[in-house]
Amino acid sequence: MKIVVIGCTHAGTAAILNSTKLYPDAEITVYERNDNISFLSCGIALYVGGVVKDPQGLFYSSPEELAVLGVRTKMRHDVVGADLDGKKLTIRNLDTDETFEDHFDKLIITTGSWPIVPRIQGIDLENILLSKNYYHSNTIIEKAKDAKNIVVVGAGYIGVELVEAFEMNGKQVTLIDSLDRILSKYLDKEFTDVAESAFIDRGVRLALGETVTRFEGRDGAVSKVVTSKGEYEADLVILCIGFKPNTELFKGQIDMLDNGAIITDEYMRTSKENVYAAGDSCAIIYNPTGKHAYIPLATNAVRMGTLVARNLVKPMTKYMGTQGTSGIKIYEENIASTGLTENSARELGLDIQVVTVKDNYRPEFMPTYDEATLKVVYERESRIILGAQIISKTDLTQSINTISVCIQNKMTIDELGFVDFFFQPHFNKPWNLLNLAGLRAE
Repeated sequence: MKIVVIGCTHAGTAAILNSTKLYPDAEITVYERNDNISFLSCGIALYVGGVVKDPQGLFYSSPEELAVLGVRTKMRHDVVGADLDGKKLTIRNLDTDETFEDHFDKLIITTGSWPIVPRIQGIDLENILLSKNYYHSNTIIEKAKDAKNIVVVGAGYIGVELVEAFEMNGKQVTLIDSLDRILSKYLDKEFTDVAESAFIDRGVRLALGETVTRFEGRDGAVSKVVTSKGEYEADLVILCIGFKPNTELFKGQIDMLDNGAIITDEYMRTSKENVYAAGDSCAIIYNPTGKHAYIPLATNAVRMGTLVARNLVKPMTKYMGTQGTSGIKIYEENIASTGLTENSARELGLDIQVVTVKDNYRPEFMPTYDEATLKVVYERESRIILGAQIISKTDLTQSINTISVCIQNKMTIDELGFVDFFFQPHFNKPWNLLNLAGLRAE
């Protein structure tokens, strides 16, 4: 059996490592454009901020490791053509410019995603950077050394984390987003208000509800960002607008969402026989709605890549879907969310109710205690839990992993009230915060 893998970050690495164990007699070839694999891009802000000193710790595999496992490791090779019916690929060696063909019995598409780059005036000026891979992170660090005014465009996780890193390095930072709140995809307003206040208190300028209309430059490099409402000096601009799937190569050959995300079944099979897909190139089943959605997260990618390997010969293990569970630390605030927010549920037209609990996370007789805010979204008629968010200075984010399990198993808010959680004064109260949410639900 000849297995070919296109792309080797999270999903690709997981698929390859598991395939070498499950199919020791298979011939496995990986084609990767870059000269490195498995870079944890979620660690870029930590690297930029100096928390991570050695960037090699952000890699969990290497071309050399794959070669030792018997994988034909073709780095700096770009797949430029694909005939899925004929099971043929056209590949270009980026070092020699040589082009050749290869064939496969099983194809694994893990081509990932790429940052969205808007085609607006001045976008090609120097010092307007992306934040996705290892090379981006090194360029950001090098350019930031001499920059005084840094503008980050896009207030998702990556943008927000970079803003914090730059501010802590003494830079004047402006965060621009066309929406009126940061992290609005993941959190409701009462949670983003806390995070925004943390930035404002530290001198970060928030230009929210503003759309970038052009970049202006001086001597070929960016000097100003112009938005629909204002102008901001900039020595360095980081674009963190979002991501799109790298799937142009396969359009018209396999089923996709409108944005190009490949649709797979629960065994990671595409609409083309013997062709599988995983990671940021794919759509996933979003359990709160039961529909396909595009949620590019490393956690999803690793799970999907592992499942591809398990299901490559015959369907063995179903993908259970995702809740889009994620977390972030902004200065002293520990924040996490899973599933639908109140805002996103209402935008979908769902009939929901919410319950919010504010309480000290452990007994007041303890020497210290912090207040936590937990919000749970649930369906009005069925009472099934659809989402949750938590914020506190003490790290209680693992509670959201618990709610993720509840959503996956379609538990109700009433059942949550009586789930068996331990009590120990160092950690919580006799009624856990999650219990309280269930007990207080209308």
